[in-house]
Amino acid sequence: MEVANADAAVAGIAAAIGEPARARMLYCLLDRRARTSTELAALAGITPSTASVHLQRLRHSRLVQVFAQGRHRYYSLDRPEVAAALEALSVVAGASGRPFEPATPIALRAARSCYDHIAGALGVALFDRCVSLGWLSPPAPDQSCDLTPLGHAAFERLGIDVAAARKSHRRFAFACLDWSERRPHLAGALGAAVLGAALKKSWVRRDLDSRVLRLTTVGRRELLAKLGVQLAAAS
Repeated sequence: MEVANADAAVAGIAAAIGEPARARMLYCLLDRRARTSTELAALAGITPSTASVHLQRLRHSRLVQVFAQGRHRYYSLDRPEVAAALEALSVVAGASGRPFEPATPIALRAARSCYDHIAGALGVALFDRCVSLGWLSPPAPDQSCDLTPLGHAAFERLGIDVAAARKSHRRFAFACLDWSERRPHLAGALGAAVLGAALKKSWVRRDLDSRVLRLTTVGRRELLAKLGVQLAAAS
């Protein structure tokens, strides 16, 4: 890229970040949790219609990305470099952001069933770990993902019938945005198979009167030993 073009590109991105409401929305997304335009509008102290205009500008500058889930559209930072740039600007400015604090009952946030797969902090932790271990491919633009050869073997060792999940007449695996964590957990036939295996092995047990999943002592030990996943005990 020529120097003049590079300067113009940097100036354009700086201008996109430099508007206070847009900056507030970007910093609200630094915790890696996706949010709707309505939520971002409230956090930025602007109207939803104004937020939509700002988000279009941020998308045009490739600072945020958007994906649809059901009736909702969720925004997140476009790529890790955007987060790094915002963090660097915070250091220069001497600022610090407020952490995301969901208003969700502790037990529901810790682990619950989402249709037929694991959600909550446990579901998100499992998804993140499987991606970091190279067992799952990162989500595609349509949020679909797949097992790698390494992941196929690992899931089979965990007692998950991957072949049966693939034969199911439904989507095999995709990233489902978690409503309390605002980060993805594993859904689809593979996600259902993971929950089925966790119940069969008594790693989790269902509450009788809610969607809460209780991580057992055995499950806590096995998840740490086999996947390196460790969660605080929920009350």
